[in-house]
Amino acid sequence: MKTAFLGLGVMGYHMAGHLKNAGHDVTVYNRTPEKSEKWVAEFGGSAAPTPAGAAADADIVFCCVGNDNDLRSVVLGDEGGLAGMSSGAIFVDNTTASAEVARELYDLAKEKGVQFIDAPVSGGEAGAINGQLTVMCGGDRGAFDTAQPVIDAFAKAVTLMGPVGAGQLTKMVNQTCIAGLLQGLAEAMNFSQKAGLDSKLVLDVIGKGAAQSWQMDNRGETIVDNKFEFGFAVDWMRKDLGIVLAEAERNGAQMPVTALVDQFYKEVQKMGGARWDTSSLYRRLIQND
Repeated sequence: MKTAFLGLGVMGYHMAGHLKNAGHDVTVYNRTPEKSEKWVAEFGGSAAPTPAGAAADADIVFCCVGNDNDLRSVVLGDEGGLAGMSSGAIFVDNTTASAEVARELYDLAKEKGVQFIDAPVSGGEAGAINGQLTVMCGGDRGAFDTAQPVIDAFAKAVTLMGPVGAGQLTKMVNQTCIAGLLQGLAEAMNFSQKAGLDSKLVLDVIGKGAAQSWQMDNRGETIVDNKFEFGFAVDWMRKDLGIVLAEAERNGAQMPVTALVDQFYKEVQKMGGARWDTSSLYRRLIQND
């Protein structure tokens, strides 16, 4: 298919690369042209100076940027992606954003005859590099069925969760689970150290039982080693948890633990950990000992 990819950040750079490697025609756009030039040099394809230029004549336009406002800035306006798209094309938004902006853009796209899918991803930078992301989609079945085989280029699982916004809501559930798991893991490893146990042996043993999780398997030992200069950044998690808590305010869900962990991440930011991995909740605990 002829595709476009808007946003070549930590995730988008590799996702667009997988699309090209899968044989799709890919035109990229990035706010800083140097990143687009680097991508073209590595993968081929082409670059455009505006989102509209990248989206011109594309069957599917992908987007992965920072937040709601970033998303609007590349989608809307005379030079936005939507302006360059043809009737019948599909816009797939891989940004982790609000369900509200997904519904807003769905309606605007529909006025133009364009289909819109909100499709946030989970799996972090490693998942993007390896083409093993989990993609949670909201939108119409027909658009999803067309887009899914293309999304498969960078995904291990692609699921339609419901109407527009359902993908973003599912991602909120995902981030809520991760935040709670990481706080529990941080506390457990701090407890293990205080108890004088061999914490890596503890991880090996309990990782074979009911406590096992992806976070334990991939972040347990790095927590024990006090290493956090990698992975999904605290700044990004706070952005995501802000979206979760705003949605909970609207729908009435009680989120006391999530709200507390969000404040813990705020403390990590004040410690200079804005770009540390989200497992750095442990560092906050040992600082407060």
